[in-house]
Amino acid sequence: MNMKRRHFIKLVGGMAMACPFVLHAQPLARVARIGFLGSASASGSAKSVEALRTGLRDLGYVEGKNIVIEFRWAEGRYDRLSALVTDLIRLKVDLIVTHGTPGTRAAKKATSTIPIVMAISGDAIATGLVTSLARPEANVTGSTFFIPQLNAKRLELVKEVCPYVARVAALSNPNNPVSKPIIPAMQAAATPLKLDFDIAEAQGPGEFDRAFASMAKRGVDAVVITEDGEFAASFGAIAALALANKLASIGAQEYAKAGGLIGYGVDLLGLYRRAAYFIDKILKGSRPADLPIEQPTRFELVINIKTAKTLGLEIAPAMLARADEAIE
Repeated sequence: MNMKRRHFIKLVGGMAMACPFVLHAQPLARVARIGFLGSASASGSAKSVEALRTGLRDLGYVEGKNIVIEFRWAEGRYDRLSALVTDLIRLKVDLIVTHGTPGTRAAKKATSTIPIVMAISGDAIATGLVTSLARPEANVTGSTFFIPQLNAKRLELVKEVCPYVARVAALSNPNNPVSKPIIPAMQAAATPLKLDFDIAEAQGPGEFDRAFASMAKRGVDAVVITEDGEFAASFGAIAALALANKLASIGAQEYAKAGGLIGYGVDLLGLYRRAAYFIDKILKGSRPADLPIEQPTRFELVINIKTAKTLGLEIAPAMLARADEAIE
């Protein structure tokens, strides 16, 4: 028997009242908006960004589905960071991820309410970003490591690997505030090692040739590549210049993998993956001040045997045995 139209409407209406989820779509989950403030370039930071994305995916975050990442790149021009972070704030991002001290400083200056996650930062206490790692004030958390001590250790390692070295220079970006505590620590470490210490300044790739020519003119035997976003994005070019000028060189782990002689440092890509943990906690309601700033506890030594051979160096077996990785 055919059901009359008005009876059908009443039946459907009754079903809707009894079971509203049948006829009404559930509200969509909120899409979180993450701001990424990069001091260097997108191309030079591609591996770091992919590590961050991997960490987010592991925690169930998929771009375009439940998160959106807004990228802003300073391309090594730190004077642009202030405008870039202002743009992210205008977009009403839920939090800001920063790379390095200059970006974190710019973000902290621009906002005291939007959470800031440091993917990596060089000694957040020495550079004045926070006064406590256990209870970071206000809106800053993430990962940091003691860069001054790290670069002082690099001086020791380059002297161990290359006992002939007498004069060492630090490749340093004077515009990066993290350089301020690094240089005194390296100067103090050079004296007991009986090393003459020099500084070669460069703000980016356009100044690398001049910096290395200056080192060659001053009789530098080895160079330590200090932490800087532009340096990290140009490890291959820097390693090639060190090799061309017959300089022993040491930098981050990734530096040795890009052709430098020695790499010593923390797993930077691992820190980017770890940044996803802080992002997840904040998006779920945690306050940055309740998330202690973390420090990596493992440092790895990488030696590039191929580069050593090109330089005519023979690496002592004992030193090779200490290395976490030897690149043939």
